[in-house]
Amino acid sequence: MNARSRWLMISVGLGVLLNPLNSSMVSVAIPRLQNVFQLNFTVVSWIIFSFYIASAIAQPVMGKASDLFGRKKIFLTGLVVAFVASLLAPLSPNFGWLIVFRIVQSIGTSMMVSVGMAIVRIHITEKQATALSVLSIFLSGAAAIGPFIGGVLIHWWDWPAIFFVNIPFVVASFLFAWRTIPKDEPSASVARNMSFRKWLDLIDASGVLLFTVGLVALLVGLLSAKSSGHVSFWYVIVGLIGLVLLVAFIRHELKTPSPFIPLRTFAKYPAITWVNVEFILVNVLFYSIFFGLPSYLQTVRHVSEFHTGILMLSLGLCSLVASPIAGRWIDKSGPRPALLVSAMLMIFGSVWIVTLNESSPVISVCLALAAFGISNGLNSVGMQAALFKSSPKEMIGVASGVFMTSRYLGTILSSLLIGIVMGDKFSFGGFRLLGMILTVIALSLVFMSWRRRESGNLEELEFHK
Repeated sequence: MNARSRWLMISVGLGVLLNPLNSSMVSVAIPRLQNVFQLNFTVVSWIIFSFYIASAIAQPVMGKASDLFGRKKIFLTGLVVAFVASLLAPLSPNFGWLIVFRIVQSIGTSMMVSVGMAIVRIHITEKQATALSVLSIFLSGAAAIGPFIGGVLIHWWDWPAIFFVNIPFVVASFLFAWRTIPKDEPSASVARNMSFRKWLDLIDASGVLLFTVGLVALLVGLLSAKSSGHVSFWYVIVGLIGLVLLVAFIRHELKTPSPFIPLRTFAKYPAITWVNVEFILVNVLFYSIFFGLPSYLQTVRHVSEFHTGILMLSLGLCSLVASPIAGRWIDKSGPRPALLVSAMLMIFGSVWIVTLNESSPVISVCLALAAFGISNGLNSVGMQAALFKSSPKEMIGVASGVFMTSRYLGTILSSLLIGIVMGDKFSFGGFRLLGMILTVIALSLVFMSWRRRESGNLEELEFHK
């Protein structure tokens, strides 16, 4: 890899790490935001919901936009948007404005993620696999150390620091990207000749609107009822409207020629469907711990943000160490054994949470974190390998897009689960109940992994016959 390629990797890497970094740093900031804005846990959890909903929508939309307007333009625009959001978020006069800037930040960072991989694939032709693996280290590494960085920043400089810390990364990435990313203008004429209506059809604006409004309405109905402690007619109506809109979204996606989420893929390829269902459940488990444990440590056990960040580092480090080991194991044995072991580890971690009491040593949570960290490393490689194994070659691109959507859905569902279980206040009893629910989900994953193994054995037997 020559010097220009290395600088291109650095410029893209500094940009794409902002999305996972900002999605993970906030896990340590939730108790602090509750105190600052005098809000309950359910309301503050929208700082998580808003980011992932916006990311789930922005990444596929911006991927299509880059084909029309050029990947360099989208990447640089994303950096500018992220810069503005990171600068204005700490100045928010209230929590509502903070959510607005958080959404803008999510859109900006998603613009870079959606085109960063494509830029590397197109412009780095030598040792491309190595380049892509380095880019994945930027992504996974940022997510892994995010809680630690967030804990340190909040401890020394308070919550605005988790936004200001983006600015040097944005500036460095912009300067490098401006000089190193080659121009790509082949589709500019197509974009100029395309009508606004055709552009809306291309990005499936109707599907995006139905998905966004339906999901937000359903979440508002469910979370508001739990937070208030009673079910009112208003909450029921809002939740039902959300449910109806999501049903309309499914019908729309099955009919439209350019769907936002290609649901026809699920109907046509059941194996891909089951891989994505498992991936959703895996992310529900992982992110329930990822977002739940920092609040437990700070709210229930009164651990400082700094020490919470240090404890959470064990989750990220175990994940990073397990990933390359998982790659070699899966190359030899296939994804099924690794996924089965991963599910067993998540059962152990969930049961361990249930056994904790209010006098348990704080350091003992590291066992649960290590179990979930190792399982995440196994899953990050194993689930992708299972996806490629179950997907026809001509469907890899579409299947990968659906796979990323499943990650975001799992993350959103994890936040919903925590919000419903905890209500307006994060408590020890609620945390134990969360552990019980996660144990049931992990047990279902073991069953699904075992069925996958039995199904695979039957397919091989039929093949030999």
